[in-house]
Amino acid sequence: MILVPGRLWRWGPVGRAVGAGLGAGVLFGAFVLVESAAWAGAVVVFVVLGVYYGIRVARRMDRLWPAARGIKGADRAAVVRAARGGGTVADPRLAPAVVEYAGALHRAAEEDRQRRWVVVSVTVFAAALAVHDTLTGSIGETVASWLVVALFLGDLLWWPRSRARLLARADRAAASARRATDAGRPADGP
Repeated sequence: MILVPGRLWRWGPVGRAVGAGLGAGVLFGAFVLVESAAWAGAVVVFVVLGVYYGIRVARRMDRLWPAARGIKGADRAAVVRAARGGGTVADPRLAPAVVEYAGALHRAAEEDRQRRWVVVSVTVFAAALAVHDTLTGSIGETVASWLVVALFLGDLLWWPRSRARLLARADRAAASARRATDAGRPADGP
């Protein structure tokens, strides 16, 4: 959910699944194509992992931000853009949604932090496999293996800082949305 851009939120659940699945399918299919030069294998991976990942991402998005179901597509995209950019949403009625989306981002980040050991383990395994492929494999296997290692190293080294910046921007947007919501409420008392 953290990697899902605002434009995907404009669509419904099926559109979000297709958008996320398409990106994942192309990435994983390209790895298979580089590694084996087998178009049939790349197509199978594209379809299978694209469908799996698309469904998984769409379901996770719905679970983490259930209030999105009650918001129109363009408004959802505006909320996501404001939260991810750390700004304010133009329409004050969407301010509570910015706070909800920022909370959803934090929940997604916490779930991801709990699974970091999996990424570390897979990175170590991928590095060992890349060394083995370098010594014994074809050029395609070697390139694909080192690309996988680079992908996982990016996840371990670059992504935590980038995620922290994203969450800080979402917190700024949520604080601004809370102020806008509070300013719009009538004062209590006589």
